[in-house]
Amino acid sequence: MAPPRTLTELFFGSIDRFLRNPVALRAKRGGTWTELSYADLLERVQSLSLGLAELGIRPGDRVGILSENRPEWAIADYACLAARCADVPVYPTLPPRQIEYILRDAGAAALFVSTREQLAKVLDIRGGLPALQHVIAFDEGLSGNGVLDLESVYQRGRAVAARAPAWREGALRAVPDDLATLIYTSGTTGDPKGVMLTHGNITSNVVAGLEVLPLSERDECLSFLPLSHIFERMAGHYCMMQSGTVINYASSIDAVPAEMMERRPTVVLSVPRLFEKIYSRVLENALSGSAIKKNLFFWAKRIGERWVEYELSGRPVPRSLVLRYAVARRLVFSKLHQRVGGRLRFFVSGGAPLSADIARFFFAAGLPILEGYGLTETSPVIAVNKFGRTRLGTVGPPVSGVEVRIAEDGEILTRGPHVMKGYYRKPEATAEVIDAEGWFHTGDIGELDGDGFLKITDRKKDIIVTAGGKNIAPQPIENLAKANKFVANAVMIGDKRRFPSLLIVPNFEKLTAWAEHRNLVFTDNASLIALPEAQEKMEREVLKSLRDLAHFEMPKKVLLLPRDFSIESGELTPKLSVRRRAVEKNYQRQIEALYADGEEGYREAV
Repeated sequence: MAPPRTLTELFFGSIDRFLRNPVALRAKRGGTWTELSYADLLERVQSLSLGLAELGIRPGDRVGILSENRPEWAIADYACLAARCADVPVYPTLPPRQIEYILRDAGAAALFVSTREQLAKVLDIRGGLPALQHVIAFDEGLSGNGVLDLESVYQRGRAVAARAPAWREGALRAVPDDLATLIYTSGTTGDPKGVMLTHGNITSNVVAGLEVLPLSERDECLSFLPLSHIFERMAGHYCMMQSGTVINYASSIDAVPAEMMERRPTVVLSVPRLFEKIYSRVLENALSGSAIKKNLFFWAKRIGERWVEYELSGRPVPRSLVLRYAVARRLVFSKLHQRVGGRLRFFVSGGAPLSADIARFFFAAGLPILEGYGLTETSPVIAVNKFGRTRLGTVGPPVSGVEVRIAEDGEILTRGPHVMKGYYRKPEATAEVIDAEGWFHTGDIGELDGDGFLKITDRKKDIIVTAGGKNIAPQPIENLAKANKFVANAVMIGDKRRFPSLLIVPNFEKLTAWAEHRNLVFTDNASLIALPEAQEKMEREVLKSLRDLAHFEMPKKVLLLPRDFSIESGELTPKLSVRRRAVEKNYQRQIEALYADGEEGYREAV
């Protein structure tokens, strides 16, 4: 079977192969899991695609999708592809004005919205969207006032289906160079840019990805990363469709632990924060238990990590270690397996660097994490670790068809069918990142080892150069700090300054419990971090996490922040990446005071 060249070929090929399978998608409705078969999915995609055409949507038009992960998101996406128009996914966490900018810049002719809350945002900005002709609501009871309900658009399509026998043939006229989607990068500065990804861009990445990810129709995944982001969309949406893997949509991020137990997925895609939280919770449980329990856990951890050394290096594992590892899995690691449903074969991690220590622990526990790397502009995967070829601390070798080289200044460059067509209506910005030879400049710093494994060291623009000329990569240091259970978030600063410092958001749940246990008096987060005892506690915890740093990398001061970063404050992008410049701007006064003081110390930002 020839691999698909377009996303419509991918969709119809999967429908043909898995049509008899009873479940394609599953989601909770009213507390009960409901299922959608491949046959039902095909019928709804056809009806919606034809319904869009009846509304006047034509090939080449742009259609927005403002929704959380749910079956209707997938149906709308495939319907847009079949109608040969480009969809524009919008993060449901965005405020109205940012949504307005994206839809206006894209010239969206129609927009799908999920809930009453999302519809309210759109009604607030609709006057600033002259190109927007139709708003289509997923939830029932939202029609009227210029809003169509999804069922009515289905009905329009069903009414003409008999007169459109060549619908499938028309959908398959799409070619690899056709625009499939416009994904607006959240960016860390400036207005977002629309990344133009073609059918060929994404499909080539799906084909290459499935050479690495061993997925089949026997698998099930739990989808909770936003489909608005290319990582979940390519790997958790298109790869799952191409392989026949059942997609279970989580009700919310908060529901993930419970629904992992309910659906018992075999594969889960996530960002490192989930693994950090699981690891922190496991470690805390071990440390708070009896001496026997604690000693057993750390014995199992040591045995597991020794086993990983042999396993990943390809050396035969000594028989004595095999036996001890079997005991460790049975007595300790089996509990972690049950916590993630009991059937999980592997995780896939992307979106941010994963700590090698955390990856090693999960491998030791028999829950391997395949870490990869990419960007929206590269559809997204550039490199990924795979079974039989994993090197912890790297993001693996480049996937099939993808070229990677390191520029003289250390920047990672990539070239191949995965590289975007360009930024929408921004030729100058496109020329800044794609050179005359077709190399895309990622903005990340990295290195390729002798075996072709790629290691990311930092963002090019995030490298801190101290006044003394020392170069510091902040991300690895921040990740070390965040591995501590008392730290919720961390940002390193110090560019052009005498020494580096850390901005720390404490894990207030842990810090509050610690303070109450010691009968300390405080009223809120700000008064808590003002307590000398709390500052000393955080100092010990942070320094403990950073004890292996070089002297010049060690932060001389820490600023404790009274709240976590948020999208509303401008400190997080919609995919929850930290906007460093925004954080520094919001705490500029406190940072200046920090550096105006003496050489060392811990302060609170109030």
